[in-house]
Amino acid sequence: MRNNIVAGNWKMNNDLAETEELISRLKIQMVKEPEATVMVAPSFTNLYPTFQALRDTSIIVAAQNMHESEKGAFTGEVSASMLKSVGVETVILGHSERRAFFNETNEILEKKVKTAIDNEMTVIFCFGEELEDRKSDKHFEVVETQLKESLFQLDKSAWSNIILAYEPVWAIGTGETASPEQAQEMHKHIRQLLEKNIGAETAENTSILYGGSVKPGNAKEIFAKEDVDGGLIGGASLNAIDFVEIVNSF
Repeated sequence: MRNNIVAGNWKMNNDLAETEELISRLKIQMVKEPEATVMVAPSFTNLYPTFQALRDTSIIVAAQNMHESEKGAFTGEVSASMLKSVGVETVILGHSERRAFFNETNEILEKKVKTAIDNEMTVIFCFGEELEDRKSDKHFEVVETQLKESLFQLDKSAWSNIILAYEPVWAIGTGETASPEQAQEMHKHIRQLLEKNIGAETAENTSILYGGSVKPGNAKEIFAKEDVDGGLIGGASLNAIDFVEIVNSF
């Protein structure tokens, strides 16, 4: 049985004081136990304070990135063991901004995912097509390649630690959103790829999130689709009222 999940990616926003204020507001707004697993991903510098502040809640703290090596001369990078040492056991990998701005390839992401799994971490793996891919009707092909080259080499047992996040790049931070029907069409395709390449049980049990300008006004309709198991939320997660409203859309 797959889980409903709403994860807030705070990206490069909020200093420590702003992070503490957002966490405080989240606690105030979340007056009932959510029907979805809730995660937040603050900046690296705020991971431990966030973990400490949320220890008395069910909210999971995730990192926004992680290096594929265990240690070494990689200035500015953070390893899996470093994350785990501050209580963080979930990491977002493959976000479109990491792919676009930091040249993360499918091959690099395959290594990162393997390192995370070897360290018994949970991975939120992001993937999705550019606007030109969608316009040229190559979106299914692009998504299949991203999954095949980064994830399909994993042992079946690793999939219990994988959460997928489909993010059409053309709908991230643009105000554009895939229609609920477009989201369902792609999520169904993804689940069929999992069944074909990994197995029916994995396909049924893997949560697939939608990421791309999800807001309180459209979350309920998107989350109601059969193969959409929640969302990876960007801008709306920086507003506690909006984020909790999205969480409560299940």
